[in-house]
This record gives sequence, structure tokens and C-alpha cells, in this order.
Amino acid sequence: MYDIFQMVFLGFVIGLTGALAPGPTLVATINASINGDWMTGLKVSLGHAIVELFIVILILLGLATIALPYTSVIAGVGGIALIVFGALTIMGSRQATMSASPNQPVSNPYVAGLVTSAANPYFWIWWLSVGSAMVIAGLEGGLVLAGAFMIGHWTADTVWYTLVSSGVSQGRTFLSDTAYRNIMIFCGIFLILFGIYYLSRQWF
Repeated sequence: MYDIFQMVFLGFVIGLTGALAPGPTLVATINASINGDWMTGLKVSLGHAIVELFIVILILLGLATIALPYTSVIAGVGGIALIVFGALTIMGSRQATMSASPNQPVSNPYVAGLVTSAANPYFWIWWLSVGSAMVIAGLEGGLVLAGAFMIGHWTADTVWYTLVSSGVSQGRTFLSDTAYRNIMIFCGIFLILFGIYYLSRQWF
């Protein structure tokens, strides 16, 4: 069983791999930061967190109880998904860029974080596999461990998107595309290795 610090760490690193992935939420953060507001990333991450809080509440209100008889199956799906998302992260790093997009459908950063998360199929696939498995694993050790995972997860989102918006608002990116891609590769490798470790704990 994981302790509090391990769950915070896992929540942070696994959450960071999701935040790093190129997608509508990252694009929304970059585009909304061009007007010079360095706090845009924080606002986007709060909108993003609202959707995730809703999902976690659903898990706490009953989905976890329904899922308990199938914990080993959920753990298996979560472990395999970690490996798959790790591989996808590595492959996606080849085309990853910190450049802005000319299209910005939502101007309000809070709404942008909420809408781009809720409308992203990757987000829901992640939560139906990796996210739910980790929260349920935390609940096996008590509500505090599940909360520790989410604190780490939300911290990763907030730190990453705020760093992005701080750089863009000053007319630059704090990471080159090459550095960004290398970090994604590292995170992808971590996901694959942790997925293998997670499956070994569950099945062996």
C-alpha cells in the first residue's frame, strides 16, 4: 500500500504527463496568455480541476463501491492504460510544439479549461482507465490517500500551465520545442515503467 507522500508524488508525475500532452487545454493556455496575463495558466487549471472534481465526487459517492468487486480488473485496465499512454506520449513527442494556434474558440480562461477538458476524448479515456484506477487504489488505504493523489495531480496541472502562461505572457516560451519533446519522452518512459510495476504489484 502506498503512503501519503508516495501518492502525492505519483499524482504529480502522472498528472504532469497528462498536462504535458499536446491538446486543446494546452493550446487554450498558450493562446489566452498572449495578451500578457501570466495567471492564465492558473485560471485554466482551475477550470480543468472543476471537471475532475466532479468525476472524483462521483467516484466517492458510489462508483467506487460498485467497482470494489472488480478492483483487480480495474487495476489491470489502469496498468495497461499507463503503458499505452506512455507509448502514446513518446510517439506524440515527435510533433509536439509550444507554438500558439491561430484559433481560440473560448476567451475566458476558466471556461476554456473546463470546456477543453470536457470536450477532449483523451481526458475521458484517461479518467476511465488510469485516473479511476489510481483513485480507487488510494481509497483502499482511506480517503486521505485518494485526496493525496488528487492534490499531487492538481499541483502538476497548476504548475505546468502557470509556467507556460508566464513564459508566453512575456513574449517567449520557457522551453524550446526540443526540450519540451525530451521531457515528454522522459514522462512517457516513466509511465511505461510505472505501468509495468503497477501491474506486477496487482497480479504477482
